[in-house]
Amino acid sequence: MDRKVGNKMTEAVTIYVYGSSIPCASCVGAPSSKETEEWLRAAIRRKFPEQSFRVTYVDIFDPPNQQETRQLAEKIVEEDYIYPVIVVDNEVVAEGNPRLKDIYAIMLDRGYIAQPS
Repeated sequence: MDRKVGNKMTEAVTIYVYGSSIPCASCVGAPSSKETEEWLRAAIRRKFPEQSFRVTYVDIFDPPNQQETRQLAEKIVEEDYIYPVIVVDNEVVAEGNPRLKDIYAIMLDRGYIAQPS
């Protein structure tokens, strides 16, 4: 899915939310990974309306059969990351409860135009 920025088309950002239905020991009382995925999608949609992006949930204990995705899920489990783990362009950008300000900055860096608050 592409989007137009100015006069050029660019690829839509995909934000991966790696997590599990089983909360990590450090995450008791925090929103679940799935709730975080839904919250991020809604918040980004409000901040960057009518602009293409994807928020994709990946279960770290049952990842899809894509090599890169599976390897990152295994790394998260093996290295005891605090999840959810937010990944953009194969880079971990947040662990645990992500800050919207950081996610918005990533979107802005990729040419998205924010709706005034």
